[in-house]
Amino acid sequence: MSSWGATDADESKPKFLTDAEKKLVFANTSGWVLEAGSAFSGNDNTSATPEVLVAIGDLTTSLGNADITDVDLPTSYSKGTGGNFDVTVRFNEAVDVTGNPTILITNNTSSSRNQTATYVSGTGTNELIFRKANAAATLNASDVLKVVAASPYIALSGGTIKDEGTNTASSLNIAASIATASGTLTVAA
Repeated sequence: MSSWGATDADESKPKFLTDAEKKLVFANTSGWVLEAGSAFSGNDNTSATPEVLVAIGDLTTSLGNADITDVDLPTSYSKGTGGNFDVTVRFNEAVDVTGNPTILITNNTSSSRNQTATYVSGTGTNELIFRKANAAATLNASDVLKVVAASPYIALSGGTIKDEGTNTASSLNIAASIATASGTLTVAA
C-alpha cells in the first residue's frame, strides 16, 4: 500500500493529503472519502454524497473500532459575551451516538472552571459536536483551555458511541499527539 502510510492518529489515511485535508477524510463502506461540503471538494452542498478518494470495499469493517483522529476547540471565546463553546471531535469513520456523552476541556488557570461539554449533533457522521453554553463571565479573561490526553476521553454518561462499520463501541481515548495538536484557547476579555 504505497499510497498511504499508517500512524496511530490517521489510521492509514492517504498520505498524499495535507494535514488539513486529513481532518476532512474518513472511512466508509466505499473507502476513504472526503466530507461533503468541504472546501477541498469544490462542492459546498453538505448533503451531497462524500467524494471517494481511495476505493477500498468495506473499509469500515476492516478498521474495527472507530478512533478519535482530531479535536478542534473554538478559535475564539469572549468572557464578556459568553455563549456556546463548541468542540468538534472527529473519528476515522462515521459513528452513531445515543444518550448524552460528554467531553472535558481543562482550564489551566483554575480547575474549578473546567468545561464539560455535552454531545449535541453529528450521529451518522465522523464529526461530533459537543457544546457547553456559558453565561457571560463564567470564564475569566486569560483562562487557558485545552484538551488533555485521557482514558476515557469522552464520558458516555449512559449513552453509546458505536462505529457504523462493525457496530462496536468506539475508542474514546485520545492520543497525546492529538491533544497537543488541538492547541489551546485563551479566553478574551
